[in-house]
Amino acid sequence: MNDGKGAVTEKFLQYFQVELAKTPEDKQAVFEVRYRVYCDEFRYESGDRFPDKAECDEYDGRSLHCLIRHKSSGMAAGCVRLVLTNDDASDLLPFEKYCSESIDTAFIESLKLERRGMAEVSRLAVDGAFRRRSGESATRFGEMASIDCSAAEKRSFSLIAISALLACAALAELSGRSDVFAMMEPFLPRLVKSSGIVWQQAGKTMEYHGERALYYTTTQSVIDNLVPELKELYLAIYQQIAKSYVSG
Repeated sequence: MNDGKGAVTEKFLQYFQVELAKTPEDKQAVFEVRYRVYCDEFRYESGDRFPDKAECDEYDGRSLHCLIRHKSSGMAAGCVRLVLTNDDASDLLPFEKYCSESIDTAFIESLKLERRGMAEVSRLAVDGAFRRRSGESATRFGEMASIDCSAAEKRSFSLIAISALLACAALAELSGRSDVFAMMEPFLPRLVKSSGIVWQQAGKTMEYHGERALYYTTTQSVIDNLVPELKELYLAIYQQIAKSYVSG
């Protein structure tokens, strides 16, 4: 397999497909990953609310959804969504509705944002089978998995969360969203900083699906500052998603 791609991009795309989830079947796969992670594993949401074992909420209808699928098994390995704003100022993003008391309002006001250009990264989830060895306790992001595959394949699993963030950057670029927020556990911005993805903290830490704080970045800064190997992966993911986005 030699099409000019670097090692990181080549290895990841050998094992995974990054898709814009548009069909009911693909969205169901997204919701089922979220259920396994948010309800079954970490119990951030009550599983009793979702008898069909598919976690969803009121923001899904105004979101762009990404599904990361493991090619050889067909399993949904991870997902993420980008929640979009519209011109109605009362139509809040999740962080505005549920985390308003933690927001650094002075910082947000200093940005002088146009609401139409805002979006929120949300519901980033990596299935537990792609995060840990059999018998290990739950961790949010990891490098190994309990499914049966080669060591070389498992080494690509650590890129699932990064690829989800890159997919959101692609969705933000495609949809014209320049200003992006996310409620994240503080370790995640630290984890991805070495990749060139830099988030600014925009609020204090609070309890919201675990300890999280509001973070802010711009789509352009993510694209401009990615390390070369991940910039190449971003471009490949962008091309995969753009085909479905444009055709839709």
